[in-house]
Amino acid sequence: MRVTLDYGKTGLDVELPDGNIVGPLSIQPMEPLADPVAAVAEKVASPTGTQPLLELARDRTSACIAICDITRPVPNQVILECLLPTLEAAGIPRQEILILIATGMHRPNEGDELVELVGAEIAANYRVENHHGTIRDEHTYLGESPRGVPVWIDSRYVEADLKITTGLIEPHLMAGFSGGRKLICPGLAALETVKVWHGPDFIEHPKADCGILDGNPVHEENTAIGQMAGCDFIVNVTLDEQRRVTGVVAGDMIGAFQEGVELIRGVVTAEVSEACDVVVTSSAGYPLDTTFYQAVKGLTGALPIVKEGGRIIIAAGLSEGVGSPEFQSLFEENSSLEVFMERILGKDYFVMDQWQLEELAKVLRKARVTFVSDGLTAQRLGELFVEAAESVEEAVASALEDYGPDARIAVIPKGPYVLPVVA
Repeated sequence: MRVTLDYGKTGLDVELPDGNIVGPLSIQPMEPLADPVAAVAEKVASPTGTQPLLELARDRTSACIAICDITRPVPNQVILECLLPTLEAAGIPRQEILILIATGMHRPNEGDELVELVGAEIAANYRVENHHGTIRDEHTYLGESPRGVPVWIDSRYVEADLKITTGLIEPHLMAGFSGGRKLICPGLAALETVKVWHGPDFIEHPKADCGILDGNPVHEENTAIGQMAGCDFIVNVTLDEQRRVTGVVAGDMIGAFQEGVELIRGVVTAEVSEACDVVVTSSAGYPLDTTFYQAVKGLTGALPIVKEGGRIIIAAGLSEGVGSPEFQSLFEENSSLEVFMERILGKDYFVMDQWQLEELAKVLRKARVTFVSDGLTAQRLGELFVEAAESVEEAVASALEDYGPDARIAVIPKGPYVLPVVA
């Protein structure tokens, strides 16, 4: 069977043994919207749980629109081409409208990346700025959340008279689904907030997982943090396998988000009859597979359907390497994942981005991991607690030697955009 895995900007064609394949597991077909800009305009004018944006914006003196950074394929231009004229029509001066890139703990997006995010015209004519999560002085302290998280949110957002967040609703490895409240926390939160909210007390909870909202402390807490910061209006979209817009929700931060989750949950869920020996997957290609840090999401996405002691084979471009300097330092400071987990559970050790290594530890407690990548050498990958192969075909052949010629191999070409489950 010939399958194209999402990989970088080009994709990766692989040949897999027909008799072993389960799937490919994919997002269910959903008709893309013929005119996404018009669909956004319709939802903005008739939102869920709030007044139309035009009415909300009247008599407001300033506005902040939070958008996702370069690691998310959100059609920002489609959304902004509706929001920006609406705000100006309501009387908010252009110079008082800020587009704030919700980078969370990621690096800033500047130059060509900024233009890629919002388009040349918007970049040239509106204020577009980055959130800096490690600069606490750029944040306002709002108190403690219900579970004791110190809440520091970007002051530019807190001080705006009208607060809007945008984004994409998709499965998320910790928060259940992205979108809605996540643009505020972690998107606009300071490190002092994220290090607690992304700490072991939250991440090790059994319900802090893909597709789970009820009882998920990560979801419940960043919803509470979003309410503390305030959010007047959200616009979220859903996408198909070609990243075309299939749905738009807008309005109340909680109500519209829940509407979007219900729209997408059945579409992204893919069932298998039983767990598989091997899962071949991706990290959804560019921009999500540019670093090893981001590629961990492809591994956690496959975890529900791999057997204990099975293997996950992931193809990821890794064109920007491992990740942040802080994330890289974790591998240098910890000789094993056991040492790392002992340190973070002891509460006397913290390094920014450690939460992603904690997620990798979850994966490796259940399965072996083999990476196929042009971005990092086999030696470097070996230093990251995973194995490497020259090709997916080579990795599959090795797995068949380990698990037998009749091993079941699930294939997830779109990686973490699909929510695989055992029926």
